[in-house]
Amino acid sequence: MAHIDPSPIIQTAFAFWSSKVLLTAVEFGVFTTLGAGRMTGAEMGAALGLHPPGIADFFDSLVAMGVLEREGDGATAAYFNTPAGALYLDSTQPRYIGGIMVMLNARLFKYWNDLPEALRTGQAQNETKHGQKGVFEELYAELPKLEQFLGAMTGLSRFNFEALAAKFDFSRYGTICDVGGATGLLCIEAAHVHPSLRCISFDLPPVEPVKQKYIAAAGLSDRVMTAKGDFFRDPLPKADVITMAMILHDWNLEKKMHLIRAAYDALPDGGAFIAIEALIDDERRRNLQGLLMSLNMLIEFGDAFDYSGADFRGRCCEVGFKRFEVIPLVEPSSAAVAYK
Repeated sequence: MAHIDPSPIIQTAFAFWSSKVLLTAVEFGVFTTLGAGRMTGAEMGAALGLHPPGIADFFDSLVAMGVLEREGDGATAAYFNTPAGALYLDSTQPRYIGGIMVMLNARLFKYWNDLPEALRTGQAQNETKHGQKGVFEELYAELPKLEQFLGAMTGLSRFNFEALAAKFDFSRYGTICDVGGATGLLCIEAAHVHPSLRCISFDLPPVEPVKQKYIAAAGLSDRVMTAKGDFFRDPLPKADVITMAMILHDWNLEKKMHLIRAAYDALPDGGAFIAIEALIDDERRRNLQGLLMSLNMLIEFGDAFDYSGADFRGRCCEVGFKRFEVIPLVEPSSAAVAYK
């Protein structure tokens, strides 16, 4: 029998080791501490308060993973950031994406240990399992926690919003409303690229001061408006384009359909509804991240799930949308578009 390499299976089985090392490094601020400089392992260990025996293995693992560089060997070797680490994992940089990694380490890493129970019971495995508030209730109750969460999501979403602003033909439309708009980043990116576009960022009232700060910092307070409301209780603001980024996957089918109908009602004839997600491929064979994200929704909410472009098209057809397309963004994400 021909030799079949077991390495991919073994690497996948042990992948949580690598994940935990990277998430821990971000939580400790390794990349921010290095900045543009160089430090020995002993210097880094002292700066981060690490116990000596694990220092070399920890930092050299990051080198082997390709997220740190090292010059030299032994005790005098100097560690420094890779270009990607400096750009994305140093918290002082504008394109920092480490916020979501801190959240992964603090919350989801332990909840994923209960995936077997989620699959057997269909019940959420997050804070609610232990008698605490749900994640959204907890976050929206305190402004500092909410701002940290929104900032984390902003870092992760920026790349998709930039891609959407470049790839979708907004020139045919005058207004856009981003539903669940968080810091207003989607509107900010669209407004930067399309100067004639008028934008509305719609979210719950506690988000208002956070997003206004981001919009003002972008110098777009005259073109990016804010609107307050609950998308399950209030009608959505009228606009030529309605966007929902990482919103639909948070909910069960009944609530998904409510949001799709709300988008349809807010659009004029010819308007566009855009859902940005780690869209599962129609054959359910290739987009592993989309499938894993759907399992994450099971762990977080029990009855929530991700979906494919075909799923989106079928549900939007039920509401009355007439034409559809899928626009690839930054892997693993896409924009599913339905036209009224």
